[in-house]
Amino acid sequence: MAALSCKKHCRTEMTQESCKGRLFTNRELWRLMCPLVIELLLTLLVGMIDSIMVSSVGEAAVSGVSLVDTVMQLLIYLFAALGTGGAVVAGQYLGSGNQKDACKSSEQLIGFSAVFSLAVMVVLIILKDIILNRLFGEITPEVRKYADTYLTITAFSIPAIAVYEAGAATFRAMSNSKITMWISLMMNMINVTGNAIFIYGAGMATGGAAVSTLLSRVAAAVVVTILLFNEQQELHIRKTLKIQLDRKFIGKILYIGIPNGVENGMFQLGKILVLGLVSAFGTGAIAANAITTNLAAIQVIPGSVIALGITTVISRCIGKGDYEQAKYYNRLLIKATYVALLVIDLSIYFALPLILPVYNLSQETASMTTQMLLIHTLAAVCIWPLTFDLPASMRAAGDVKFAMIVSIASMWVFRIGAAYLLANGLRMGAVGVWAAMAVDWLFRAVVFSLRWLGGKWKLKRII
Repeated sequence: MAALSCKKHCRTEMTQESCKGRLFTNRELWRLMCPLVIELLLTLLVGMIDSIMVSSVGEAAVSGVSLVDTVMQLLIYLFAALGTGGAVVAGQYLGSGNQKDACKSSEQLIGFSAVFSLAVMVVLIILKDIILNRLFGEITPEVRKYADTYLTITAFSIPAIAVYEAGAATFRAMSNSKITMWISLMMNMINVTGNAIFIYGAGMATGGAAVSTLLSRVAAAVVVTILLFNEQQELHIRKTLKIQLDRKFIGKILYIGIPNGVENGMFQLGKILVLGLVSAFGTGAIAANAITTNLAAIQVIPGSVIALGITTVISRCIGKGDYEQAKYYNRLLIKATYVALLVIDLSIYFALPLILPVYNLSQETASMTTQMLLIHTLAAVCIWPLTFDLPASMRAAGDVKFAMIVSIASMWVFRIGAAYLLANGLRMGAVGVWAAMAVDWLFRAVVFSLRWLGGKWKLKRII
């Protein structure tokens, strides 16, 4: 983030006068990004804390929670993608100076998210047995029992997830990330306290972790909705439960949200599908994969935060019609991502000997985790920003279909196809799944870079 300076940019690409007219100062970028770091870290800790606190029950409980969390992460990404669609539309309206339609798009986002999430919840409950019996592949009866309990309870938190993600995206669209940071802190306090009561006090195991997660998500959804009723804010919603869906606004939101949701959903689906491959190598492999997934998510927090910030920044630039500023901020923020990932990812990897004892793992499982995290660390430091932050800029500009098509193709060929080849064909075991992930990232990074440099994203503005 230290790279957030405009001096060099002023000398080379823009005049001093245009720099004075920047949409975001360095201080404003810091104010947007810093709370997002804390918020995302706290959000990820909800699942991680569940895994750690149920580890006292055994590796089977950790595995059961991790398998279900993969499904829940898929849904979180789905609703976050929908929220991104609303944030892009609202951001472009704000950039063009149309606050009225910006507020209406936010209201439509929350209303549609609530209705859609109820349908998703019902479908998930109906398909629960299919998910547990077929999607996860060969798992032991004990792991299945824990996963069943955790999934049954957390399924009822799906509407809360959707409403919170929509509300959080709305606050980010108006560059107010402090609100969602404090809400995330509240979620974690409720989750940790509930885990202590239900897991350790009541002996409910994964059921206790699920109840705590449910309560924390419902509380977050209620609070973010109440805060959006404040009419003094740049973006706000009306105090009513009767929100009539408007095809015009829903269409714009879904134009961004559907391709983004399909892209993110396929990314998570790929992780779920290869879980069947991982589970074939035993409970230790499942636990190693789960722990690596948690640590890997923490490693890329800076990049994920900047991807969220990019939506706010680039959508405003596009709404104003200033493509030079869009290119400037894209380059600036991607450079910042590289610096942050280099520092944080290497620090986490070298701290692994201090982290792993917390999980009470066998020596074989710990060794497997170390190998998986090494692959992720190297891939993240080298190519993650171009794989994920760059398409975030494209989506904020309205260029969403291209990223979706490339991501889906890459997932099936590399994420899944190469995973089976490396894991079974080359006998790399569960570690091969992570090696295939790196190949997937590399392909997408190259294609997205060529797309951005070609400039076709400039033709995709949606308002």
